[in-house]
Amino acid sequence: MNYKIWIGSFACVLLIGVVGCKKEKVREGIPVIVEKVGVKDVEIYGDYVGRIRARQFVEVHARVEGYLEKMLFEEGKRVERNQPLFLINPDLYRARADKAAAQLKKDEAQELKTGRDVERLQPLYEQNAASQLDLDNAVAAYESAKANVAMSRADLAQAEMELGYTTVRSPISGYISERYADIGTLVGPGSKSLLATVVASDTVLVDFSLTALDYLRSQQRNVRLGEQDASRSWQPSITVTLADNSIYPERGLVDFAEPQVDPKTGTFGVRAELANPERKLLPGQFTKVKLLLDVRENAVVVPGKAVIIEKGGAYVYVMRRDSTAEKRFIETGPEVDQLVVVERGLGPDEIVVSEGQHKLSPGDLLSPQVAVKEDEGTESIN
Repeated sequence: MNYKIWIGSFACVLLIGVVGCKKEKVREGIPVIVEKVGVKDVEIYGDYVGRIRARQFVEVHARVEGYLEKMLFEEGKRVERNQPLFLINPDLYRARADKAAAQLKKDEAQELKTGRDVERLQPLYEQNAASQLDLDNAVAAYESAKANVAMSRADLAQAEMELGYTTVRSPISGYISERYADIGTLVGPGSKSLLATVVASDTVLVDFSLTALDYLRSQQRNVRLGEQDASRSWQPSITVTLADNSIYPERGLVDFAEPQVDPKTGTFGVRAELANPERKLLPGQFTKVKLLLDVRENAVVVPGKAVIIEKGGAYVYVMRRDSTAEKRFIETGPEVDQLVVVERGLGPDEIVVSEGQHKLSPGDLLSPQVAVKEDEGTESIN
């Protein structure tokens, strides 16, 4: 009898223990990685192919005909504005200038004589000692002499100008090419006139093309390429990549955009000016151009891996204060290398699930681990 009582008591204790264990079982959360929503200044870039050209490219031509006598520069070196470059045989043009100068002296002497004739005849005419015809002829001769002097002065100026053209000077400061005509060559206006070229490349221009879609997007962001806006903390600027894939240290500002789209290509031209003090950029060179199109200040960003795209739109899982999962639809903006700009749907202080969200359902309890961020600086969109 005591044995039965003991067995019954043991069974009762065992039952109570099992029931107690079931009541003490704790609900386990789903392990996930979470990150706090970031707020950053996001730079939006566009990548294009550009072509370098000199800010000034001037051809040096012969303006008068003659034989080249001297070359007065070193090929490939820097020349200054008005520096003599070539000498064309000046003998013919000096003779013309001397002849024009002599003719001018002759005409000035004739002007002086006819003027004195008028001065002598005027009082005689008033005393009826000379006829009206005599006075009229004297005045006409004087006016003709004055006209001849004016014409001779113009001829002399032209002759001296042509004589000056026998010394060919640099029209700008820059670097000169090799000579295109040898010493002793007959040169002159027309096809024979090109002697060299001078390139001012201390500052270069970078030409590239944007699509009409890029233009519309810039307009939507109130960014007008080619116009400087003092109200912004930034301006549309470019960086270029050199042939060895290194980044050129100078940045250039966009100073011009075509007012219309080319109907053949669907693009419009854009130009930027770039300092080139060490002449690392050569005119005619093609290069990669990265254009700063916009800066989103204090943009809300989340890791790209946290965003799930479905037919209904994009969403993320947000961890509530009670550590449960909430499915939140968001409106996404530009994509960063590893980040996505969130236009609507998230606040800066919320926490999103960046890993493990594919196995979640709304309301699931989370067991979160915080991801370690490597960079807290400004992200760049490429």
